[in-house]
Amino acid sequence: MSGGVDSAVAAARAVEAGHDVVGVHLALSRAGGTLRAGSRGCCTIEDAMDARRAADKLGMPFYVWDFSERFRDDVIDDFVSEYRAGRTPNPCMRCNEKIKFAALLERALELGFDAVCTGHYATLVDTPEGRELHRASDNAKDQSYVLGVLTAEQLAHTYFPLGSTPSKALVRAEAEARGLSVAQKPDSHDICFIPDGDTRGWLADKVGAERGEILDRTGAVVGTHEGAHAFTVGQRRGLQLGVPAADGKPRFVLEVRPVTNSVVVGPKEALACSEIAGERFTWAGRAPSASSFSCDVQIRAHADPVPAAAELVDGVLTVRPEEPFDGVAPGQTAVLYDGTRVIGQFTIDRTVSAVPVEA
Repeated sequence: MSGGVDSAVAAARAVEAGHDVVGVHLALSRAGGTLRAGSRGCCTIEDAMDARRAADKLGMPFYVWDFSERFRDDVIDDFVSEYRAGRTPNPCMRCNEKIKFAALLERALELGFDAVCTGHYATLVDTPEGRELHRASDNAKDQSYVLGVLTAEQLAHTYFPLGSTPSKALVRAEAEARGLSVAQKPDSHDICFIPDGDTRGWLADKVGAERGEILDRTGAVVGTHEGAHAFTVGQRRGLQLGVPAADGKPRFVLEVRPVTNSVVVGPKEALACSEIAGERFTWAGRAPSASSFSCDVQIRAHADPVPAAAELVDGVLTVRPEEPFDGVAPGQTAVLYDGTRVIGQFTIDRTVSAVPVEA
């Protein structure tokens, strides 16, 4: 129970369905004085108190489990190391993979529970071939993308009561009707361990800032920067370019090179990506029956899926979209779909631009 409206209503529906439910709030930070700032962050003292009030209203036992050490090791340290390597990670994916459906699920099973129930918007479908993960009925709130890291074993022990709910407004109305005080609580956003939203400043403190060069695609120096970690692929703002583009058009970040502490920029059309690939992949349920298959690919939580061809060769999963992706960064997660069903996911290690470099 995060302390938000979704997990509170999910818990209420689980109780109403006749399950023996225990509420658990995850303490993910050792900073005991952490307070929530509007809709920034989550898992704060105020969130724990909101979760406890909801559990009390539902007549459920409630506990706070300290997972701060695991969260630091598996999510925060991973986030920093990925930026050091010039990649753009998704900490919510790592949290679902390593904390909510690994560390939490492991402890729950050890204590004799059957499943972890959350307020995620996604649907589970049981078939003769096993359990499948599908999109939620409300595409606007669908969270199957951030759940794409779940394996068949984890899906077997999950429960998503909100997946078939047509809209978030209905969830809030239900919370109001049930007398839950979190009915109108704003959704959390931004990275939970950077509640002030200043990711650049936070990373500068963790990674350090060192002046470096900004290059064009031919290798010519066109500007300088105060730290490569502050840039992500597709970024336009914040570029200190001393040499304007020949065509006068704005330039965008195309690549971050941490080894040389340099940033590569170019025209917007060079962000078009014709191929992505990675070695770190998992299947959400049954694996594809062939090494080559058609699918839809989603590269961000709220991006539109793109039809593509996927191929698994020598442990590398390569995806080629029918229409180029726009602004893909190494470190992002690509989630593969068959219609509404999640096939699996992989972390993008390599991208290929659809626009060749001009000398």
